[in-house]
Amino acid sequence: MPGGETLAPTRLQREGLFIDTGAPVTAAVSRGDGVFCAHGDGRVQRFSDRQPAPRVFQPHDGVVLAMAAAGEQAVVTGGDDGRFVRLAAGGDPEVLAVFDGQWVDCVAAHVSTGRLACSAGKTVYLWSPGAAQPRTLEHPSTVGGIAFDPKGRRLAVAHYGGATIWERNQRRWAPTRLAWAGSHVGITWSPGGRFVVSVMQENALHGWRLRDRMDMRMSGYPGKPKSLDWAGEQPWLVTSGAEGAVCWPFGAEDGPMGQVPLCIAQGGAQMASVVLGLPGQEAVMAGYPDGAVLMSKLREDADDRVVRGTTGAEVTALAATSSLSHLLIGDADGGVLWAPLLKSSKSEE
Repeated sequence: MPGGETLAPTRLQREGLFIDTGAPVTAAVSRGDGVFCAHGDGRVQRFSDRQPAPRVFQPHDGVVLAMAAAGEQAVVTGGDDGRFVRLAAGGDPEVLAVFDGQWVDCVAAHVSTGRLACSAGKTVYLWSPGAAQPRTLEHPSTVGGIAFDPKGRRLAVAHYGGATIWERNQRRWAPTRLAWAGSHVGITWSPGGRFVVSVMQENALHGWRLRDRMDMRMSGYPGKPKSLDWAGEQPWLVTSGAEGAVCWPFGAEDGPMGQVPLCIAQGGAQMASVVLGLPGQEAVMAGYPDGAVLMSKLREDADDRVVRGTTGAEVTALAATSSLSHLLIGDADGGVLWAPLLKSSKSEE
């Protein structure tokens, strides 16, 4: 907030359902008309705009470390109990694998192909529809992040020294190494599949243009850009790690190279902790350590709008339904706000 002032509660807060769960929110993923919300005590809740109260699952015995979309109404989760689990809106948790004594802290899924993946230590386990057992993909160090490309034919894996792209050919998954010194702790694909971007252990991102393996270094962050999302038609890679949502343009042939990123939804002296690209919109939200959430259009001259005022609990998760009917805000104290988004946004214009 400019000047560090306290922001008053908004209409969205007043109209929403607030639940104090007592367990930190670790992730939130939008699926269909609802949002899955993961917690530090192994719980996952599914909020829906068609139900007055969330459905509660207990897929893990410890912290839910990772969650990814796995179907129109389903997600996969990984936990520090070594479990890899699939959750569907209308069913019970399905334990896909258990890795005793290891954490499952990276998960990925591709909705169209049905492929699923998780990591434990240096190994990625890859499930394909109809296969009795997963394939094992080995890496030189502990896996820092995994992600399928938009078509589900390639899997990007972040690790120390760069990333590995696994691609399915006629008989097997073949690796291609993308080298860059340092520790890579997260990874994402551009919506068109032309670029891969990793999160560095240092305060930077590193990207590759895949057709020629051109390196793209995105640095200058005052903090670590832990939260990533894609927004807008260009598209823009939106990140945390600065005093606002940092938005890198990826519409040009060279991606963001030679271009200056936008910094919008400004939080004043504090750095954004979570970012969200609004589905189908040229707009971004950013959550902050003081609990506030701001929204801004993807323009240099855009004004910031207060979505949620100051609460004192750090925002750790943001997700909106695909129709933008509802928004979920989760925080480090275990608070979850489930609120009607379109109604509140229109009323405050």
